Amino acid sequence: MLTPAKDLETLREQLGAQGVEYLMASFSEMHGVSKTKMVPLAHLQDMMAGSELYTGAALDGVPQDVSDEEVSARPDPASCIVLPWQKNVAWFASNLWCEGKPFEACSRNILARATAAAADLGYVMNLGLEAEFYVLKDSAAGAVPVSERDTLDKPCYDSYGALDNLDWLSELVAAMEALGWDVYSFDHEDGNGQFELDFRFADAMTMADRFVFLRMMANAIARQHGYFASWMPKPFANRTGSGAHYNMSLASLETGENLFKDASDPRGCGLSKLGYQFVAGVLRHLPAISAVVSPTVNSYKRLIKQGSMSGSTWAPVFVCYGNNNRTNALRIPLGGGRVELRAADSANNPYLGAAMVLSAGLEGIREGLDPGEPHTENMYRKSDAELKEMGIQVLPRNLEEAVDAFEADPLSAEVMGEAMFGAYASFRRAEWEAYHNYVSDWERDRYLKFF
Repeated sequence: MLTPAKDLETLREQLGAQGVEYLMASFSEMHGVSKTKMVPLAHLQDMMAGSELYTGAALDGVPQDVSDEEVSARPDPASCIVLPWQKNVAWFASNLWCEGKPFEACSRNILARATAAAADLGYVMNLGLEAEFYVLKDSAAGAVPVSERDTLDKPCYDSYGALDNLDWLSELVAAMEALGWDVYSFDHEDGNGQFELDFRFADAMTMADRFVFLRMMANAIARQHGYFASWMPKPFANRTGSGAHYNMSLASLETGENLFKDASDPRGCGLSKLGYQFVAGVLRHLPAISAVVSPTVNSYKRLIKQGSMSGSTWAPVFVCYGNNNRTNALRIPLGGGRVELRAADSANNPYLGAAMVLSAGLEGIREGLDPGEPHTENMYRKSDAELKEMGIQVLPRNLEEAVDAFEADPLSAEVMGEAMFGAYASFRRAEWEAYHNYVSDWERDRYLKFF
């Protein structure tokens, strides 16, 4: 068996044979955006041992004082990806360390703690993320769709819109396929210039790494074609927002068997008792989870019942679950065996979001919670009185309400650790205050000459 040093030397030789010259010791800060230092290939072994140091105080969500010891990136060799659009560079997802131990507030470390808790119970979390985003081009009229034919009021599944964007789309899909991600579908979504990519699930850590990398890769490939990719949750008031729905299941750590699947489910959703317990735990903490999976001011302009040209936003509004219908925050798609969290959007940090959802679901399992009967009806049509009688909460209506729920829920600090819990709540609350104090064009248009 090779020693770790020899393994790394083999990796260095393999990367060199592929033409790689530089390495990215990358990690994700609070927003799930890749940060890095570039390292020449000859220094691979030093980089893997944590040679690259970062001043946390210079970044959002790496809670440090300027006088603190710098954090170091410890790359995961299994995460190595040669950039499909710049093949002389290889990217590594990294865990942050500080003072000789894992840095508690590192996003990847936070998810690692949650997945370790699942492993202690004999589970591995499998996760699929549906990637929705806009690709647009700058014009004198502002940001517009790439295709001049992309003007339908209901553009979902538009063939012309897809074909007119196939240049960059096919390049992005080919890159994903070359990386072994198994893209099984992609389409024009419900907004003009909006697209969705669906690819095979993986364990939660691998999927979080891939989603962070995908946002970077989509941006890079779109730019090479003269366009840009936007992962803003709701870029246009009258168009559908971009979700990043979490499709979740637990598998046996020992056998890999899907433990959420039950064809004989008496409730008719194809979900096991374990799956229902997981759902109940997530529902219990969903208002707090919203602050993490819907993390921006703009996110809550997506989480409304109506507001797109197609007549519905397709976004969840209520803390409830159900079968295949899309008006529940937690949906059990046809065939069962998995649970879809529809509140997550394209701006979320997948490490933090997955950690919160997994931890909430495990609590439901440990306590044997039951979520009650699934909702099979159109929840958008329920009146406030009906919802109150059914005991169904409304999800936070804005970022301030979400941060209030996040701070009030003990699970948040338990999952994040005190440093990230405080930094996350503080940053999001400051973001809300900055937005709340901003005088918008809407206000000027309405009030400047109103009185």
